[in-house]
Amino acid sequence: MKDLTLSQIERQNVLNNRFAVAIIQEHLGLEAIYFNGQYWLTKKMVADFYEVEERTIERYIAQNEEELNHNGYILSKGKLLKELKLQFAHVINVGSKTTQLGLFKFRAFLNIGMLLTESEKAKELRSLILDIVIATINERTGGGTKFINRRDVNYLPAAIQEDNYRKTLTSAISRYVIGHTTFKYAQVTDIIYKAAFRENAKEYKKILRLGDKDNVRQTLYAEVLLLISSFENGVGNAIYEKYKATGKMLSVADVEQIVQELEENPVMKPFLHDARTKMSSRDLSFRDAYHGNIAEYLRAVTPEEYERFIGEQSVDFDQILKENKDVLKRLKQVDDEQ
Repeated sequence: MKDLTLSQIERQNVLNNRFAVAIIQEHLGLEAIYFNGQYWLTKKMVADFYEVEERTIERYIAQNEEELNHNGYILSKGKLLKELKLQFAHVINVGSKTTQLGLFKFRAFLNIGMLLTESEKAKELRSLILDIVIATINERTGGGTKFINRRDVNYLPAAIQEDNYRKTLTSAISRYVIGHTTFKYAQVTDIIYKAAFRENAKEYKKILRLGDKDNVRQTLYAEVLLLISSFENGVGNAIYEKYKATGKMLSVADVEQIVQELEENPVMKPFLHDARTKMSSRDLSFRDAYHGNIAEYLRAVTPEEYERFIGEQSVDFDQILKENKDVLKRLKQVDDEQ
């Protein structure tokens, strides 16, 4: 099981998932202060819930100030504190000489709970959080995350584009590269995958726990497909140009050299960085899959990404295919005739 106390990225993945946070909040049913359109908890309320001393909470605030501030911890002062005292003096129980008071939004309250190692209540909450996060994602994706990439509205156009560039590459391999047809296709594909995300197809399938018959490309995010398309188009064109210049068939080793040069091209660097970041980060959050070879690209999944894949912006891919099958069939026929 994940240890939320150790990873800020894992904690932020939870806190950026508004769907899971809402369910956790409903489950806990905490009593809080409703002030200025927000629910707040005082430091004492937080300490009481987690059954620790206030100075323990203060220590964690000092050690993790930036993270907690980002997730809704504030120091109320001046006019704000004065208004708070007038409305909730009987609840917050602070003296008249108090000049500042720490307040936690619910996300900051959860944040502290994911940091506290001294509290048994915090440990229980972390277990609950992980269960709810997994259940929420599975529920909103219809029971599984293998093809969560397809819920992005950008996936289908990217997949169609990648399929077209794939044909450019396979045509060049078939005509101008030495070797058994099926074997050389697989070899070149693995070389491109290695360049794009430092894993061949077999390694990728193992990390995502895919079956032997699962197609890797059908599980890739739109941004990763765009990167693969760039490689396929560039490599296919370079194979043809090299054959035209020399009049000689290329070896797989020659193709590998082309891929390596393309990977090192400064033009590709932003695409590589973006695709590796999105792939490593989303797979960790949505699929509980860790890509160790591109771990340095990990970051928290943004609230906007949760909306794209499990929120109101996500789409039903199978329904889109069903509704547009005639259009897609005509597009395939036109493409096949070219």
